[in-house]
Formats: sequence, structure tokens, C-alpha cells
Amino acid sequence: MAVLIELTKEYGYVVLVLVAYAFLNFWMSFQVGKARRKYKVFYPTMYAIESENKDAKLFNCVQRGHQNSLEMMPMFFVMLLLGGLQHPTIAAGLGALYTVARFFYFKGYATGVPDNRLKIGGLNFLAVFGLIFCTASFGINLVIRETL
Repeated sequence: MAVLIELTKEYGYVVLVLVAYAFLNFWMSFQVGKARRKYKVFYPTMYAIESENKDAKLFNCVQRGHQNSLEMMPMFFVMLLLGGLQHPTIAAGLGALYTVARFFYFKGYATGVPDNRLKIGGLNFLAVFGLIFCTASFGINLVIRETL
């Protein structure tokens, strides 16, 4: 039995949060590019080696801030888009929190002190767990609707 899903007007906020995160990702990639020039770490080198570059840790922290955001992005996008089908305003709010927290996660990491990423940026974990619950709720409701 098929389930018809109607997209509400509020789902537009979910889509706009996704777009905001895309812009954040572009911004982070530009920051890595600037760090490559500043610390002289050229492509295709992913990470600087401390024995070869005195600024390796500074560059690597900028690179890791972006790389970690890329690693989390698929899960964030899926949880945001699916959880937002049933809970659009909650998912959009959690997605906005995630996006802002990821900005601070990156900025903290880019200081060269990895622990700084968690000061405000650690809130991204709270937001993603909230999105996981929204998506789980959506999945459970689909299963329950199918069996009724």
C-alpha cells in the first residue's frame, strides 16, 4: 500500500536550511584554499606533514574542520530532508542550529587548538540527534500507517 506524502508550506524552511548549509560548505572550502596558500600546502596534498612544514598543525586543523563537516554532511542532509517531511518546523530549527554550530565548529578548529571546535560547535551533535529522532518518528509512522 502506497503512502501519499504532501509537502507543506513549512517544508520550504527545511529546503532553505539545506541551501544555507551548502553556502556554509562553500565558505569552508574557500577557507581551506586560503589556508593552502598561507601555509604553502599545495594540491593534491590533503594534510601537511609536521616534519616538512612548521605550520602543519594550523593548516591541518583548518582542513579537518572542513573535512569533518563533509563527512557528516550526507547524514545531516538525509536526516534533515526525511525528518522534515513529518516535522518540518522542528527539523528546520534543528537544521539551522546544526548549520550555525558547524560554523563555530569550523572556526574553533581553525584556531589550531582542536578542543576549541567543541565550545559552541559541539551543539551540532545535539542538533543531529534531534534530526535522527525526527526521522525515526517519520519511519515509525510510515510503518504504523502501512499496518493499519
